[in-house]
Amino acid sequence: MSLTKLKRRVSELADLGAAIHLLHWDLETYLPPGAVADRASQLALLGRMEHELFVSEEVGEWLEAAAGEVRGLPPDADDVRAVEVTRRDWLRARRVPAAWVEEFARLGSLAQHAWREARAGAGFGHFRAHLERLVAARREYAGFFAPYESVYDPLLEDFEPGMTARRVGALFDELRPALVTLVAEIRERGRPIDAGCLAGDFDEAAQEAFGLAVLRRMGFDFERGRQDRSAHPFTSPVARGDVRITTRFDRRLVASALFSTMHEGGHALYEQGIAEEYARGALGRAASLGLHESQSRLWENVVGRSRGFWSHFYPQLQAHFPGLAAVPLETFYRAINRVEPSFIRVDADEVTYNLHVMLRVDLELALLGGELAVAELPAAWNDRMREYLGIVPPDDARGVLQDIHWSGGSFGYFPTYCLGNLAAVQIWDAAVRDDPGLPAAIARGELGRLREWLGAKVHRHGRKYEPDDLLRRATGRPVEAGPYVAYLRSKYGELYGL
Repeated sequence: MSLTKLKRRVSELADLGAAIHLLHWDLETYLPPGAVADRASQLALLGRMEHELFVSEEVGEWLEAAAGEVRGLPPDADDVRAVEVTRRDWLRARRVPAAWVEEFARLGSLAQHAWREARAGAGFGHFRAHLERLVAARREYAGFFAPYESVYDPLLEDFEPGMTARRVGALFDELRPALVTLVAEIRERGRPIDAGCLAGDFDEAAQEAFGLAVLRRMGFDFERGRQDRSAHPFTSPVARGDVRITTRFDRRLVASALFSTMHEGGHALYEQGIAEEYARGALGRAASLGLHESQSRLWENVVGRSRGFWSHFYPQLQAHFPGLAAVPLETFYRAINRVEPSFIRVDADEVTYNLHVMLRVDLELALLGGELAVAELPAAWNDRMREYLGIVPPDDARGVLQDIHWSGGSFGYFPTYCLGNLAAVQIWDAAVRDDPGLPAAIARGELGRLREWLGAKVHRHGRKYEPDDLLRRATGRPVEAGPYVAYLRSKYGELYGL
């Protein structure tokens, strides 16, 4: 049967993809600096092999025959959906030359190493030529899918199937004024919040121990995953039985590493929770990066910055850091939710975070559209920071060089963070509607109850449903800005006495 042959090829590609993921994980964690050029060649070759195995004529023949074999099954049958998503992926991949795939993989590996050196002190100039090549490559990639309404649309499709620049822009246009207004109200009328208790000297080993304890409570399976350190936290879904996350530590800040761990833990729970029968198959990945980010942002913020969560976990944090013994829970809770414009996106509060995302999307559109040269990017970044947040970073490490995404050529990824924030609140609201006792359970430290709901409603389905369809099934609505704005208004109105 052609369906059997197709499934076998998809499984082989999943195994090859796992090897690529593992090499990327090693590149970002333990690879010796002298091995970067070799790793770039390895990843380029594997990327080309993966691409050529997939876009072959025989796969097209199997797809055509398999479509006939599943005809008559229900539209949402697993085999029907597997054939549909594989055909969509195959048609897109066929537009991209194998030589481009190989060269792009090589460029990304070299650029990520240059980015780490630039961020560590070599400066933006050290990274500039690499970024120029990546921007040109991404423009070329978009051209493979012409005609399009926006050069951004083909890039968005890779991360968020069905999403367009027009739709993202409409969500941003609704969200931006609400955020700017709330920030202004907090600045002008809000009760001041002192976050001094979050700064000091906090032992990294103790931070790690506490973070791992929370990760276990969330339900992260350490038999099928691990946590390491990297310059920029990330999740690497090598396979269903091998999901790796990284974090980073700052002795000066007590909560930064924990929120990073919970964020990546949310990603990992999604990967570990995809139905076992989908492993190594067409449906065995997340529905979209926006839904992926909804899981990370839900755990990091909606849960991790909630009063209920800390009513249980704060005594444990105090046990790790006795210096917090004199700091009341309410003082700590208010401190971790303080709204203040900041340089670093991953450390931004919930109210200003999406402004960081919008800044990056603005710059991506300008770069890809040819309206902004890479050489002008640091100055443009600082101008946007002044416009959006009223601050200017003192150096490029805390400015244009802070994120890893562009060094890997991931243009079009940043909107998924905002989409994830919006969806996270919709998903939380739906979970509480289904289980009104959920907030009280979290206040008792029972995090597994939420994980089980997410597993049933989101995680286990993998790619069986389109992103919008999956969100509608879980929450009753497509992604929208209103619930998120209402969440911010309620939470921060109470915190700041608005």
